[in-house]
Amino acid sequence: MKVTYAGVAALAAGAVAAPSNTVPRKAAAACSSPVTLDANTNVFKTRKLHANTFYRSEVEAAVQQISDSSLKTQASKVADVGSFLWLDNIANIAKFDPAVADLPCDEILGLVIYDLPGRDCAAKASNGELKYNELSRYKTEYIDPIVAKLKANPNSAFALLIEPDSLPNLVTNADLQTCKDSKNAYEEGVAYALKSLNLPNVVMYIDAGHGGWLGWDANLKPGAEGIAKVYKNAGSPKQVRGYATNIAGWNSWDQSPGEFAGASDAKYNSCQNEKTYVTKFSEALRTAGFPNHAIVDTGRNAVTGLRSEWGNWCNVNGAGFGVRPTADTGLELADAFVWGKPGGESDGTSDSSAVRYDSFCGKADAYKPSPEAGEWNQPYFEMLLKNANPKF
Repeated sequence: MKVTYAGVAALAAGAVAAPSNTVPRKAAAACSSPVTLDANTNVFKTRKLHANTFYRSEVEAAVQQISDSSLKTQASKVADVGSFLWLDNIANIAKFDPAVADLPCDEILGLVIYDLPGRDCAAKASNGELKYNELSRYKTEYIDPIVAKLKANPNSAFALLIEPDSLPNLVTNADLQTCKDSKNAYEEGVAYALKSLNLPNVVMYIDAGHGGWLGWDANLKPGAEGIAKVYKNAGSPKQVRGYATNIAGWNSWDQSPGEFAGASDAKYNSCQNEKTYVTKFSEALRTAGFPNHAIVDTGRNAVTGLRSEWGNWCNVNGAGFGVRPTADTGLELADAFVWGKPGGESDGTSDSSAVRYDSFCGKADAYKPSPEAGEWNQPYFEMLLKNANPKF
């Protein structure tokens, strides 16, 4: 068995303001009546992933820095791509209001819920603001305010991606003291989030790493059982649709043979691409008693063969924008390809003297220089654009 983990970019590019009081928003084309999402169906079949205002503003600023007219035209189109908005600290909850203000009725706003106590216990670049013993703050200062804002916007639809990296870390990095310290807060925190966010206008997907993480043969069963345990502890909320894979990741959807199929330990992992992982992990989840449909991040996975090993997650050099968000995946178990990670925002700094420096961001296959996690990296954005497949 191989134990591997992937870090996910943590902090969005700075808080915009302190969270405001909850005030119902009147979206430009909001639905005329309360939205009820049926989590037994694929909501992405009827609702387009919204191109949120925060990423749009980042891309529009990036366009202004490009002198090549052809590349500039291509870059401007990225602003129209739907992507998930990361509410990755308490202050960034303030991003919710402007993001929902222009949300049309036939679109769905994707939000990443990502601020667990002791967050990302196996990585430095994406550590969070809350200590492992601050579960009460997570509940009252983070989850509860988000719940209030969702309730104040009943005429809008939301897709929530719940806590990247958390439950997978409890499977593969359980020997680390930081993950041991965080275990109870992770399990109770995620359960609290699922129970509290179980609203009629919300559909939820719990993060489940990727094929190079929980896809190892020895990790499939414990990974599924760990997620199912927390879901059941939350009372099996009906708005949980399934799970998310490859968030901020690089794995191919259906490359065969897989990127690491020739590795010496490949025989221990039958999930050599995300399509196989979704198929196998969905079966393990069904057995464990958990809803088993998936969304898959294709935001930066257009180019493969770039990493020296599967666990390398930071700012992979040579990467490109992948397939745009769509519900046309070719696999019933996969609800949609989504852009979970906003391409252009750094995964972590390459400055080895920085407090949040993670050695994965200094590896040979990581792009350098790179700024702190969540900060904009203009050259990297342009690289993603040039290497995009399909092209813009």
